[in-house]
Formats: sequence, C-alpha cells, structure tokens
Amino acid sequence: MSDPQRVAVFTIPAHRSFADALASGLIARFGRGPLGLAEGRILLPNNRAVRAVTEAFVRQSGSGLLLPRLIPIGDPELDERVGGALDSIGQDPLPPAIDPTERLLRLASIVGNEGSAESLRLAADLARTLDALLIEEIDPRKLQNVVKETSDLARHWEKSLEKLQLIYEVWPQLLAESGAIDLAERRNRLLHRLADRWKDKPPAGFTIAAGITTAAPAVAALVRRVARMPEGMVVLPGLWLSSVFPDEEWDGLGPDEEGRGEATHPQFHLKLLLDRLGVARGEVRQWRWSGGFSSSPARGRSVANAMAAPDYSHKWETLKPAERRLSGIRLAELTDAAAEAQAIALALREAIETPGKTAALVTPDRQLATRVSALLERWTIAADDSAGRPLSSTPAGTLLLGIASAAAEQLAPVALLSLIKHPFVGGEGDERLVWLEAVRALDLKLRGPRPAAGIAGLDQHFGTLPSWKTVRPRVERIEGMLDKAAPLAEFVRSIGEAAQALAGDAAWRGPAGRKAAEVIADLQSSPTADSLMVTAEDALPLLRQVLDAHAVRPPYGGHPRIFIWGLLEARLQRADLIVLGGLNEGVWPALAAPDPWLPPKVRATLQMPTLDARIGLAAHDFASALGAPEVLITRARRDAKSPTIASRFLLRLGAISGGLPHDIRLERLTKILDDPGPARPVDRPAPSPPADQRPDRIHVTAVDRLKADPFAFYAQAILRLGKKDPLDDDHTARWKGIAVHKVLQDWQQHDNCDPDKLRPRAERLLGDQAIHPMLRALWGPRLLEAIDWIAARERANQVDGRRPLAAELKGETPLAGIIVEGRVDRIDRLPNGSLAIVDYKTGQPPSQKAVSEGFALQLGLLGLIGRAGGFEGVSGDPEAFEYWSLARYRGKFGRLMCPDKEMQRGEFLERAFRNFAAVAGDYLAGSQPFTARLNPAYAPYGDYDQLMRLEEWYGRK
Repeated sequence: MSDPQRVAVFTIPAHRSFADALASGLIARFGRGPLGLAEGRILLPNNRAVRAVTEAFVRQSGSGLLLPRLIPIGDPELDERVGGALDSIGQDPLPPAIDPTERLLRLASIVGNEGSAESLRLAADLARTLDALLIEEIDPRKLQNVVKETSDLARHWEKSLEKLQLIYEVWPQLLAESGAIDLAERRNRLLHRLADRWKDKPPAGFTIAAGITTAAPAVAALVRRVARMPEGMVVLPGLWLSSVFPDEEWDGLGPDEEGRGEATHPQFHLKLLLDRLGVARGEVRQWRWSGGFSSSPARGRSVANAMAAPDYSHKWETLKPAERRLSGIRLAELTDAAAEAQAIALALREAIETPGKTAALVTPDRQLATRVSALLERWTIAADDSAGRPLSSTPAGTLLLGIASAAAEQLAPVALLSLIKHPFVGGEGDERLVWLEAVRALDLKLRGPRPAAGIAGLDQHFGTLPSWKTVRPRVERIEGMLDKAAPLAEFVRSIGEAAQALAGDAAWRGPAGRKAAEVIADLQSSPTADSLMVTAEDALPLLRQVLDAHAVRPPYGGHPRIFIWGLLEARLQRADLIVLGGLNEGVWPALAAPDPWLPPKVRATLQMPTLDARIGLAAHDFASALGAPEVLITRARRDAKSPTIASRFLLRLGAISGGLPHDIRLERLTKILDDPGPARPVDRPAPSPPADQRPDRIHVTAVDRLKADPFAFYAQAILRLGKKDPLDDDHTARWKGIAVHKVLQDWQQHDNCDPDKLRPRAERLLGDQAIHPMLRALWGPRLLEAIDWIAARERANQVDGRRPLAAELKGETPLAGIIVEGRVDRIDRLPNGSLAIVDYKTGQPPSQKAVSEGFALQLGLLGLIGRAGGFEGVSGDPEAFEYWSLARYRGKFGRLMCPDKEMQRGEFLERAFRNFAAVAGDYLAGSQPFTARLNPAYAPYGDYDQLMRLEEWYGRK
C-alpha cells in the first residue's frame, strides 16, 4: 500500500549519462542476487528510452544479467507491455485505439474538401489539437464555456472554435459507433487505471519511473503514485537543484494562478511536473551513482547560469570566472550548410580514431543529418540514424509518388521518364540493362515539345519504335487512373497494382518496402477511404502527406560508435563526443508551430501548454546535451535563402563565457578537404587536328559556323557532339521552322503551290492537339498573316510566268576540293529559263551587312550546286536568290529579301565561291587551328560555350 508521507524522487544531473547512471545505481542496489533486477520494472517515456536503458545495462553489467521489465508509457499497446499489473477481475477491457490512418481520414472527411491535400493537412492539425485537449484532459463543457466567455476574438477564430467545439463534442460519439477510442484517451485511461490499482495493491519488487519529463495529468498521476510506493522511485533527468539554480529563480519560473510562467526556460516543464507530483524541489535528492560519460559539475553550473530567465540575467555581471567557464565546449561556424555537414562528418570520423570512443550528432535538422550521413559514406561509415527518414524519401516511397505523378500528369515526359528510370523498375541484372537501353531510346525520342496526353498520344509519338513496345505493357496500367475523381481506397489499390507491374517484388522489400505495403494495405482496408474522393490535382500532394507521416528507421547494424540522433532520440543517451548541429534560430529552437484551431487566448484560459512550450523542451535538450564529456557546437552562417541568426541558446553561452573557443583546425580542414586549389582559367581553345581528321565534306548551313566560330564547327563536325532538346520543351524557333517548312513542302509537292490551299494547311498545323493553347493564341495570327503573304506572292509569280520546280531537294558538288552538300527549300523556273533559289525563314533573314562581309553563304552555295547541275532533275543557271521571311517587318508579317540586289549578274555566286574557297583552304584543306569565337558578331548560337569554357577566357587580357 502506498505511503503518502514517503516521497522518493531523485535526479541525475546533466553532466552524467542518465541511462548509464541509472543502470549503475540499480545494479548496485538490486543486482546482488540473480533475480534481483528481474523482479522490478522501470517506466520509461518511450521505446527509444527503452533501447537506451537496455544498452546501458549491458555496458554497466560487464556480464550477463536478467533485466527488469522496461515499460514505455508512451507505447500504444501499454496494457500489453505492463502485462499482469493491469489484469484485474471485474475490470472491463478498454476499447481499442483507432488506427492513426483511419483517424486522420475520418477527420479529413469532417473538415471538408473531401480527398483534398488541404483537408488532410487541416485534419493533421486538428488531430494535434484534439490530442492536446485529450492529454490535458480538458472537458468538452469547459471548452464550450471558454468559447462563450471569450468575446473579443477575430471572426475567423470564432468560426474555427465553433467547428472545433462541434467536433470535440461529436467526435467521441463517432468513435463509439466504431467501437474505438482515441489513442491519447486510451493511454490516459490505462495510466489512471494503473495508478488506482497500485494505490491499494502495489506490485512486488521495485518500480522506477525514470526519464519522464512530461507533466500531462495522467502521466503525473502515475508518477505521483510511484513516488509514494514502498519500493517506488522517480528519477528525473537534469533537474537543477538549489546548489545550481537558486530558489529565487526557481520560484520565478511560475506557473502563476493563471497558469502562466517562463515556458521557454529549460526547467519550466520539470517544475510543472513537480508541482503536479506534490513534491517540493528541496525533497528531490541527487542520484549518487555515476556510469561514465561524465563532465565537470562546474560546467553544469555555468550552463544553468547561461540559461537564466530574462529577469535574472543581470547576474552575469557579477559572476566569478569559475561560474562562467565552459571548458570542453568548442564552436565551429561554417560558411553554409554544406560546409557545416562536412565539418561534422570530419569530427565524427576523427573521433573513431581513438579506440572505444563514441560520437553522436544531435540535431533537429533532418536535412543536416541526411547530409552528414551521406558524407560519412565517403569513409564507408554507415551511421546509426535512429530518427530514420520519411517514407516519401525512400526508394519505395518515391516509386509510389512517381506512379501518382505520372497518372496525374497523364504520362507527361518528365513524370514518365522519372518513373521508368526508377531503380526498382525494369527488373534486375541483364533484364535491367535491356530495360535501360529501351528507356534511353524513349528519352531521346521525347526530347522537344510534349506529345499528346495518355497512352494514345505516346503511341502516336513513338509509332513502331521497338523500345516503346518493351516499356508500354508496364506503364499502360497507369492509363486512366485519375481521369476522373476516384475513391482513395481505389486510387491506392491502383497504385499498388502499378507498382507490382513496374517493379515486381522489389517494390515491397526491405524496411521501406514493408512500410509502404502496410500503408497501402491500411488505406485499402479503411472504410473512410472508400468515401474520400481523390482528383488528379490532389493525388500527388495527398499521397506525399500520407507517406511523410511514416518514418522508416534502419535496423540495427550501423557503425557501433557513430550515431545520429534527433532531439527525442538523444534524451537519456550520451556519447564521448556530442556534436550539436544546426544551432541557428528557427532550427534549434524551431519556430513555434501555429495552431489553426485554438487561439492563444483560449489556450491560456484553458491552462494548456503555450505554443512556446516546445522551446523550453528544446532548451532542456540543449542544456542536457552540454553535459557530455566533449561538446562541439556547429552552425552555418548562411542557409539556402539568406544569412542566418545564431540560436538564442548559443548567444547565451557566448555572452556568459565571453565567447566560446572556435575550433579553427576543424574549420580550416573543412575548407581544404575538397579545395581544388587556385582557379586556373584556360586560354581560348584552338584545337588543330591532323589533316586526316579534317572533313572533306561540308553542309551549306555549316559554312557560316566554320567561318564565325571554328571551334563550334570542330565540336559538331569532328567531335560529333550535338545539343539535345530538353524534355517537355517549349515550341522553339527551331521547331516552328521545321513545322512551317513541312507545311510549305507538302503544299508544293501535293497542291502544286495552289495559293488557295496554303492557308488550310497552316490551320491544320495550328489545330494539332500537341500545340499549347498559349502558343496557338500568340503565334497563330502571325503565322497566318505570313502564310497569306506567301500565297499572295505565289499568285503574283503565276501571273509573271514563274513556276515552281522542286521543294526540299538535296544536292552536292565539289568546290575548292571539298564536297559541298545542301538541301534547297524551293527552286523556281523563271520566264527566261533561269533558276530562282528560294530559302524560307520563319525568323529574320540575314542582313545585307553579313552578306557584304562574306557571311550568309547558304544561298550562294546552293546556287553554285545548282549551276553545276548538282540537283538531280534540275538544270539551268541560277539567276535569282531570295529569302522569304515570315518574320515581322515594318509592321507586317512577310518579307522578300534578295541578298544579291546590289550586285551584278554572276557576282553573287563568284563572291560566294571566293569566300568559301578561302575558309575551306584554311580549315578543311589546310592546317589552321579551329579557334573559338573568331568572329563573335556572326556566332549567335551558344551550344558549345560550356565546352569551350567561354566565361574563363572571353574578354580576358
């Protein structure tokens, strides 16, 4: 039977390892007999604490022993973990807790906007608010009274509270209909039932409540009972006694009669817990055992002084040097987050050079933790990251998200290729290699504008391409998945089937695969998921939210001495070296998350924890971690967006100590580890290949490139390098040119240049479903006006007796010892029997200045081919040379430009021959180096700028 007069409450100071000190003391006190420890039990806050204490018993025992029963009071199956302590004749079993996923979906259906990602996000916020009310055991009637008494709230808060009040009152009835209760409510009942049972009939053996810091009423009631049991003890982590933290400051923490206090102080939540236990701080004794991993008690006093409440920070002016000293703590400030991760990885790597030394990174920044973990792999170190990572960022999760994305975007190129390139898709071994070859072929084919949507659009785009026949059977299951709104259960069932078709059993292997399968199964079996409708717009964000809510933790087997812990995982654990990473404001401590359902004023009236309470918990975690033997604090001066502000905790340490010592060596080592040395810019490239590698054939369109930018010609014609169009690209000028040339070619070949049939062909081009509506609206009127100009010109030509001979005709002829080849857009027969060479331009034609300076040789070279009879079936002497431009000129679309208008007959072709012979003699038949950007004014294209490293030498003296 409990003794109300007996109180056994202890604390293990932060400069000792809590788990090791606890295990050492319990072994010394109860471990003399072989069954001494096995007869007791230890109540711990969570499963992670169970793991930490188990490992501490192993370290402290030095040999085998029978452990006490370790019970996490935060476990969903608390009654099973406690076992016989809850079995009592006459007590009815409690209803089961509602499945978390089912609960979230039901709340989403209540919130509104069924199936939308926004409703799921609001439901998650609502679930947290309901849990906060349940944990604090707020009666619904109390909430109703507070809402009525609070009359000065903004209208949006009034609407929110009205809805919350209705949900809070109706929700238990909805749960009762399904025979379940909330997990928080079930845990409250279990804890109260256990406390009541232990009041009259405490269990045999010792009972320890260790490491518990929450002051929730149900938890506090059980811990209060344990503290007064005959063989019960409560062991608190890092409580500052009067020798460290004066009574005046302790009393100043609050809370006052209205429940307000210094919620951001690291000791506030412990004071609140002691108040609910009915224990004065003077009754708390210090645990006298230590288990290693200890630092100086003087450092603990200095940390307590540094974390003083604002009303007492003036004492810093009178503190003695010994009360300011923070020996064993050093600081590394890095330029950015990447450098910070590098510095931490180096510090952890260096730690394991000392035999037996352990090191851990403690940070709330999961991105920083992921970076450090990746950098450690440089030395083949697999860090034990107990916080895990979201299911959405694992290969199994990205596969499911890739399927949802491809379905929502109707198999658009980027989404489709991202999916079929996934490492799980396509099989394994040789089968995977065959699959990747097919995917590469599709990748090349999908370059440029997006094809029509769905399988039908891809069938039309790929035609009979063999690679598409390989890939199509696996992706066709995605077709139509989100053509219309579908129930969530049906949607995830389709995703599961598609994942099986794409990846087979690989989709469900490993911890992440099994977790993904569980999520899919839970959603399929959820009754609520049958009524929640999912649309294409919400499919991807909704699925991502669901997957983000599930963490995948790696199994045991990481490095035995290197750890990565979040703040929750780090509690009760200790290492020789603790690296506290991400000490920037907004990261540690994190910004207080707003509550969209309960306004701060109502929370204060209900005496609920304020939104700043998490800052106090983060401060306690920080102060506790500073008790490690060796501490390294890191921060980045800049994040991805802007300069950062050092954490308030770090600023306090710097203020009281006069500045923490910087780890200059680590900062310098971080800079030089991957430092490539001083920049050495290259000179202008001018490769000079031997004669046998220089081409003896050239296309008419490449001559200007050879003359203006010889290096670009070298890269294209000799190295055979070409620029690939981006995936899902806009309709570029090149695409427009090809499309218009095709229209004009078909018009001449099939309609014999009938002016009345040209515009309908252009309209059919614009009606193609693959053309974006914006392009159709902006480009269409301009194109049609230019097309009408061509039709009008054709009518005039017919009147003059000029008739078309050929379109898109290839030809070649030797010139100056080089074969010149080209394709002419159009050749006309003039009334006098001579030829007219026509080149269509969707853009501006070359300027007369370019022609005068020896560029724009295309028409002249085509004329030389024609004069030499290089076009099969066409004979005659070229006399007219014309550019038909569809670009805007003097307010209208359509223009005729004749580059030879200022020259005598035959002079245009002779000039073209001289210019070509000169450039061909220098570069093709000669030995001149292919110098980059020789005439930049006539080298407008930058396809090879990166290859020639233009920015390193251009403009440099």
